[in-house]
Amino acid sequence: MKVVGVFGGYRPRRGEPEYEIAHDLGRRIAAAGWTLLNGGYGGTMEAGARGAREAGGHVIAVTLAAFTRGHNALSHETHCAADLWQRIQWMLDKSDAYIALPGNTGTLAEVAMTWESLFKELMPPRPLILLTDFWRPLYDMMVRPHAGQAACGGLARIEPDAACAVEFLRRHWKG
Repeated sequence: MKVVGVFGGYRPRRGEPEYEIAHDLGRRIAAAGWTLLNGGYGGTMEAGARGAREAGGHVIAVTLAAFTRGHNALSHETHCAADLWQRIQWMLDKSDAYIALPGNTGTLAEVAMTWESLFKELMPPRPLILLTDFWRPLYDMMVRPHAGQAACGGLARIEPDAACAVEFLRRHWKG
């Protein structure tokens, strides 16, 4: 079974656009028969897990020992990492693809580590999808100086919404 690592922020709440995008993404990942792996806390992490659970999917959370706030109760499995780097590494190792929702510094760190690992071929090629034009400035900055190379053979890309992201993964995995 494919595992899709989803990066996103903890701030969005129900009814806010970022929360609803994450909920839709989680639902679509589960409907495709894939497992959703995320950070396990609130905001878009909660929304994605909720969407996946509602669609009958499997959810894995990777929490952080240093965080005192509780994680959400929507995951089927929870793994607790000792530090931020171990958490990101665990997510990189266990995922077959990555989707980044709009987020903050933690999400940016996850995207940067993923992109660098893909770009430097420190792991096998895997899709890295940046969801919505929120990521356009970063994408343009990373890809433009290196032409297609920084786009990791087309696997690092921007998709406008959850439907397009999941459809790209379907096509990629049918390959």
